[in-house]
Amino acid sequence: MQHEEIFSTYTNKEIKGRHITNESIEPILNKLNDDFKVKIEGKSVLEKPIYSVQFGHGKTKIYMWSQMHGDEATCTKAIIDFFELVSNHKEYSNFIQSKYTLYIVPLANPDGAEVHTRENINKVDLNRDVQESTQPESKILKQIFENFQPHYCLNMHDQRTIYGVGDTDKSAIISFLAPAYNVERDINEYRSKAMYIIGKINNVLQTYIPGHVGRYNDAYCDNCFGDYFASKNAVTILFEAGHHPNDYMRDITRKYIFISLLVAFDKIHENVLVDDNNSEYFKIPDNKVSFFDILYKNVKIIENGNEKIINFASQYKEVVKDGKILFEPYLVTIENDGQKYFGHIEYDLKEELFSSNYCSVPVNDVKSDFLIGKNKEFIDGILKQ
Repeated sequence: MQHEEIFSTYTNKEIKGRHITNESIEPILNKLNDDFKVKIEGKSVLEKPIYSVQFGHGKTKIYMWSQMHGDEATCTKAIIDFFELVSNHKEYSNFIQSKYTLYIVPLANPDGAEVHTRENINKVDLNRDVQESTQPESKILKQIFENFQPHYCLNMHDQRTIYGVGDTDKSAIISFLAPAYNVERDINEYRSKAMYIIGKINNVLQTYIPGHVGRYNDAYCDNCFGDYFASKNAVTILFEAGHHPNDYMRDITRKYIFISLLVAFDKIHENVLVDDNNSEYFKIPDNKVSFFDILYKNVKIIENGNEKIINFASQYKEVVKDGKILFEPYLVTIENDGQKYFGHIEYDLKEELFSSNYCSVPVNDVKSDFLIGKNKEFIDGILKQ
């Protein structure tokens, strides 16, 4: 079967959307067969269990963790889809079990997941807490690494809708990084292996989402888990799930994370390195902050008695209400810095005049309700028909 067919066959239908919590994954973990070892590694600040899942008995040890940022759930869904695959595809399950020992934390920040925030309930970014490990969630993630001593680490995140691929008008649907292990960002044997695998994943993804794969910034951060583990000679790969057009729930992006996992397991198994193994990695364009959720171009404003033509934007803030994620748009001003910006939705407003009950010109963090000209009414950032 091809990758997309495998995904459509083994997608777990019980889990979807952006708001993924322990309550979302517990029924699924409870139904896993005896090939899986499900364990409570410890508790969060609010005493919620942090689960691990161990699978396989092969010699290559892989440590994976997702949702250390509570509002970054796309990779968690892809992990659950992977569980569905190895639960029901005997041949592939045998391959994974014979080659790998997997140690997976599918949801590392259950308190943050519950309230849909990046930080844990103490407002600490767990991915800036590896050195001191001041939080129980950080302690658990670090302790697993020290006890398990993995050969490979897969560090799984979401990135915001603001990222594009290089100078193109394509959103970064998936981005990767072989994190640096020192400030100089040198390339050693372990980082080189990560680059090789990412290059191979990208080659496959280009057949599905051409031009939509980016390379994340590799500035070294000694308090980030991925960089720290890389400094301990684990081959570390950062996965960043981004925005597919019209997929704010990221149930399309999860497919490409799932496919990336399958390719990674295939390439780690091959373990073939060639002299120019970094070249394909460096062909991947850098991530660039170049997108807004909604972009309004060529708008007339009157400021201090003077007419100007400007561009401005709306950006969504994600809020949990009644257990669901709502996307609430707020105005964003755009600096005239010479950079070209794009919108996931764009309007050319042909130099018609901006007006609003909230402000005379666009200002940051104001509701995206306004009028353009005499009859173009925008409610929640969208042109009312």
